[in-house]
Amino acid sequence: MKEPPSLSSPSHLCSLPCLHANLCTRGGAFCMVLSLLLISFAFIAIDSRKENYASWFSLDSPLLNPRVRESGGGILLSKSYSIRQGEKNSTKENFVERQRIEDSREFMINSSRGSSLSLPPVAAPSAAPMPVPAQLFNSMVNDTILSKIRESGGRDIKLEKIEFGLARARAAIREANQNKSYLQNLPDKDYVPIGPVYRNAYAFHRSYLEMEKIFKVYVYEEGEPPIFHDGPCRSIYSSEGRFIHSMESDSKLRTRDPELAHVYFLPFSVVKMVKLIYEPNSHDMEPLRRTVTDYINVIARKYPYWNRSIGADHFMLSCHDWGPYVSSGHGHLFSNSIRVLCNANTSEGFNPSKDVSLPEINLKTDSIAGVVGGPSASHRPILAFFAGGDHGPIRPLLLKHWKNKDNDIQVYEYLHKGVSYYDMMRKSKYCICPSGYEVASPRIVEALYLECVPVTIGDNYVLPFSDILNWKSFSVQVSKEDIPNLKSILMSISPRQYIRMQRRAKIAQRHFMVNSPPKRYDVFHMILHSIWLRRLNVQVHARE
Repeated sequence: MKEPPSLSSPSHLCSLPCLHANLCTRGGAFCMVLSLLLISFAFIAIDSRKENYASWFSLDSPLLNPRVRESGGGILLSKSYSIRQGEKNSTKENFVERQRIEDSREFMINSSRGSSLSLPPVAAPSAAPMPVPAQLFNSMVNDTILSKIRESGGRDIKLEKIEFGLARARAAIREANQNKSYLQNLPDKDYVPIGPVYRNAYAFHRSYLEMEKIFKVYVYEEGEPPIFHDGPCRSIYSSEGRFIHSMESDSKLRTRDPELAHVYFLPFSVVKMVKLIYEPNSHDMEPLRRTVTDYINVIARKYPYWNRSIGADHFMLSCHDWGPYVSSGHGHLFSNSIRVLCNANTSEGFNPSKDVSLPEINLKTDSIAGVVGGPSASHRPILAFFAGGDHGPIRPLLLKHWKNKDNDIQVYEYLHKGVSYYDMMRKSKYCICPSGYEVASPRIVEALYLECVPVTIGDNYVLPFSDILNWKSFSVQVSKEDIPNLKSILMSISPRQYIRMQRRAKIAQRHFMVNSPPKRYDVFHMILHSIWLRRLNVQVHARE
């Protein structure tokens, strides 16, 4: 990567004293009501002993704990963490181990016996809608528990209401996952997800609607542009700037009241830090790491929310290659917080259960209208196409085996003058998307835009929105070792199967569209939905 020039240093950030929220107490009556509520809404209990991660939307996920898979998927969370106020010197894993001992006493029942609550798998509801008496009963339980919270005097009432709402959302998603026929006709004025493009279209749809109904994001206002509240909107890093701009402009999911927020956004731009702080050719990224650490220290002293969850309900977003390394400047940011990264490299600490893979989108103008759409399969004479620089561990192998070797597999390091890159993609059935120095590639989104089936080649890369989208239904994944067999692999896909894959790629295209202002189900909202899913996997507890 070419290093940008250094312009200036960030200004000093001021700090204010930390504010601590009131902490909770317990009562027998409250626990009885809460127990009833947990059973009514299938509130998912924490099982701290599970080491494998489950998928929200796929019961056959290879990441799913085999015992859970065999039992019918009674636990849907990837991994549920219980974070308590006042605990500052540990990662989520430490807290999960402590949960095994403490048994979730503030929020779970059975504390007197010292055993954690473990709910059995919830039976699928009937196909008929929930009857009105049951709805009224659940409403009564809701009112009762909230009144008990208010009477307790020692609880963080707003936090409890937030966690209560998340518990109901979990139950609704579980219901959709277990009883697809119940939600087949769930109304939506814009779009109803359906088909093999999704791991579980019904659960995704319910989850998305739940997000729209309750999810709120608070954006910290500390810091000044351009390092904070700014980012590139016309470059290979445009995902970073576009999200910051959309989040801070007029998002319906943003709240100005931090007490109402489910997650908290740290609006710094790693791209701008590299441009303004990094000394070219110095190989010294410590100033970037210190800037992030100083910023987190400011908000941790000024607000109670970072310390309350040890950063577990906070997220950062970066499309720069150095995003993972810069995030390591603060241990809790790296280990606990949700990191939304283009460089979603599991070999560099990317954790799919809490981190989000950010699509890398190379925008050269304000509009994507000129790079969306393509011909049908019968008007694509080229089997596969790639053009790109010779860097990283994979591209040299691709160029060695296929550059100027075959008219069906057209691989170039540089296109000839006058040849359009996008036109070549439009003429191709498959678009090869190998990793470079880092795992992400803008070619994946470009292929979807131009309705060319992506062929991904790379290791350790978590594809964007892969907990929602079934990438195998509309793309081809090839290992580095299979590069010599690339043509035979693609030729083995029948014309009928290719047409299905291309049509599904066009469906998936919706979720990668960049709109200004954002529209439902587009890339901006899909990023937020991925953050929403990670927040569902965390339970923040008030503490005595």
